Amino acid sequence: MLFLLVVISGLLSKAEEPVCHLQGGHELPLLAKEGDISIGGIFSFHDNFISVNPTFKNMPESQKCKDINLKQFQTGVTMIFAIDEINNNTHLLPGVSLGYKLYDACGSVPLAIRAALALVSEQKEDVSPWMSCSKSSIVHAIIGQSGSTPTIGIATTLGPFQMPVISHSATCSCLSNRKEFPTFFRTIPSDYYQSRALAQLVKHFGWTWVGTIRSDNDYGNYGMATFVQVAQQEGICIEYYEAIYRSNPREKFLKTVEIIKKSTSNVIVAFSSYIDMEFLMKELLLQNVTGRQWIGSESWISTKTLATESSFRVLGGSIGITIENVALPSLKDFLVKMKPSDTPGNTGFNELWENVFSCILATKEKNVTKNLCTGQENLSEVKNQYTDVSELRIQNNVYKAVYAVAHALHNLFHCNASQSSDIKCVKMDPIEPWQVLQYLKTVNFTTRNEENVYFDYNGDPAAKYSLINWQLTENLATRFVSVGLYDASKPEGQQFIMSNMNIIWAGGENKVPKSVCSESCPPGTRKAVQKGRPICCFDCIPCADGEFSNTTDSIDCIKCPMEFISHELRHQCILKATEFLSSNETMGIILMIVSLLGACVTIAISIIFFCYKDTPIVRANNSELSFLLLFSLILCFLCSLTFIGQPSDWSCILRHTAFGITFAQCISCVLGKTIVVLMAFRATLPGSNLMKWFGPVQQRLSVFFFTFVQVLICAFWLIISPPFPIKNMKYYKEKIILECDAGSTVAFYCVLGYIGFLSTMCFVLAFLARKLPDNFNEAKFITFSMLVFCAVWITFIPAYISSPGKYTVAVEIFAILASSFGLLFSIFIPKCYVILLKPEINTRKHIMGKMPSKHL
Repeated sequence: MLFLLVVISGLLSKAEEPVCHLQGGHELPLLAKEGDISIGGIFSFHDNFISVNPTFKNMPESQKCKDINLKQFQTGVTMIFAIDEINNNTHLLPGVSLGYKLYDACGSVPLAIRAALALVSEQKEDVSPWMSCSKSSIVHAIIGQSGSTPTIGIATTLGPFQMPVISHSATCSCLSNRKEFPTFFRTIPSDYYQSRALAQLVKHFGWTWVGTIRSDNDYGNYGMATFVQVAQQEGICIEYYEAIYRSNPREKFLKTVEIIKKSTSNVIVAFSSYIDMEFLMKELLLQNVTGRQWIGSESWISTKTLATESSFRVLGGSIGITIENVALPSLKDFLVKMKPSDTPGNTGFNELWENVFSCILATKEKNVTKNLCTGQENLSEVKNQYTDVSELRIQNNVYKAVYAVAHALHNLFHCNASQSSDIKCVKMDPIEPWQVLQYLKTVNFTTRNEENVYFDYNGDPAAKYSLINWQLTENLATRFVSVGLYDASKPEGQQFIMSNMNIIWAGGENKVPKSVCSESCPPGTRKAVQKGRPICCFDCIPCADGEFSNTTDSIDCIKCPMEFISHELRHQCILKATEFLSSNETMGIILMIVSLLGACVTIAISIIFFCYKDTPIVRANNSELSFLLLFSLILCFLCSLTFIGQPSDWSCILRHTAFGITFAQCISCVLGKTIVVLMAFRATLPGSNLMKWFGPVQQRLSVFFFTFVQVLICAFWLIISPPFPIKNMKYYKEKIILECDAGSTVAFYCVLGYIGFLSTMCFVLAFLARKLPDNFNEAKFITFSMLVFCAVWITFIPAYISSPGKYTVAVEIFAILASSFGLLFSIFIPKCYVILLKPEINTRKHIMGKMPSKHL
């Protein structure tokens, strides 16, 4: 019974405890105002926090912040300004007042998450025992944070609560992952676009050798990873990869500075937060590291706290991308009207006031009498980062974020089911954050600055950037000059729009600096990557003979077409010189003269023989065959002319067939004369009747027959595969030999073989007739002429094969002329000698004189 009473009393006492109670201390906002609907804000009003080591004996104290950030105060007040503007707007959320609660994250991820939880949970110490733990959030959307890493913590924590989180400055591309961050939106473009824009900016100015520095956090790591990926695709090489962070020891910063000093790249791409850049800048200034061209991400490139007179020595001429700057009318007046407050949860402005005016506000907690604030201080008389409204890039994003929430709420309150097909109208009181989340996905409006605000599927806005350049004013102040725009929505190659503004580069130069590992390879060379180094480090290798490259930085040399040869500079192909035996060159002219001379001499001999045709020596040597032989020799001399000049279809056919037929006819005539000689002396023998069977008719028929056989061979040759002109590019690399191809090699050798056959027969018969009577020794002359003929054509073969180019044709013409002259001089010159110089022996008596018998 006693045990039962103890259990019942324990249960009753347990029931009296609250269902939900606050764990830890009560977190108050820095700035707050009640409204029908509240919007939360998380900003880093301070840059750092004071670390407190826990003792594990007492409840840990709340972390305190230090190093006030005036620009972040301006950003937070811009949110209040936008809410105040909406509350005074009769068209947007009429009858509904917006409130706000702004917390300080101090640049700390844990404090940012703690502030986020404070915004979605009840902060009262005395909670009713019967109060449900699932009550509505005290805010319906949260705007923040400035950095990507704390924003990831906030979005991850609040995602399960369906709480919309809209960041004005977190750019990490990882936040576009809808599976991990389903409630996240932002009014600043993702680093997915920024990294690509930076890579294209580097490519635009022709820099292929750069160093990289990044913040060692989500913003820097994700952004630089995307930049490196895109840069490598664009052919840009990275010399070094350095990571910095504000809490790193000084030795790490010194190591980074040393790497920059030793580097050969003149361009540095810094994907860093402005705070981390400040730490690096101090070391760079101490070691006077200047002359480098800096390319900056939006986090620091337009930060005025970094753009001091001293830092300009290092960062002067920096160029980078940032979100577009706009003007917010009336913001300056609103900023200077802010006053300190004693209201708990709205005292954040007190520290700013004390910091700006260097005085102390009298409060209940502070019992001071010296250096008190008088209350007459006026912010409009102050010029600092808080009151400076010349750069409102981030503040404009906060402004758009507040209006995005307001438009979502307005659409929620004025939902019309007939007009909305994607979202069902659900009327709930009070409004839940998940409802605001649904309407944020479809929000689409235009600000007073004509900016269209909407979110894509990933919660990202349209990516548009301004390209700015650090320049000095006349009073030596740094100003951010807009020199171009980048619009990711435009087609590739048209995304950069450069203005006519002159860019001032590092060191005050007006010329674009160079940053390459190796100088560009000129046309006529190719790139050869240096072993063990990035592809941007290469040697320039001249193209080989017969190859060329006509572009700068060519990877390979291209082979010239067969009819072309590379220029001596190897930057283009030029048409090869053509070679053939021309009638305009010395050798061609000499051969033509000799050919014509031979023809003229032959004609002269023909005239002599015609004039003395009735003399015994002409009649005794078969005048009809002699005249036919002289005519054939004229054709032989003239056919050599067909070998001179550029080969064509007709000249190739004519030169080979004319050569074959005329020489066959010529040798046939000589063969006929030889047979006549033999038959004539054989007929003088008693009882011989041979001349009856080899009279003039038979002589003509024999010449015709032997010549006709060659004509048939040539006809067969022309039908099967006639000769044709070719361009011989195998013998010489630098020139083309224009020559005639025989077509059918078999037919060509048949023509030569037949001439050789006739010559051999003629030589054998003449040799047998060499011992005929001295007064009738034509057989001796024919024998000698055949020896000359055969000797010429036998020596022709090796000379023809070994002679290059046009000399091959010259050797062939020489053989034709030499053999023709050999026949002409051997057979006819002795007779002309007798006719012209020894007419006394040109008598019948002398020709028919009695001589000793000579047998065959």
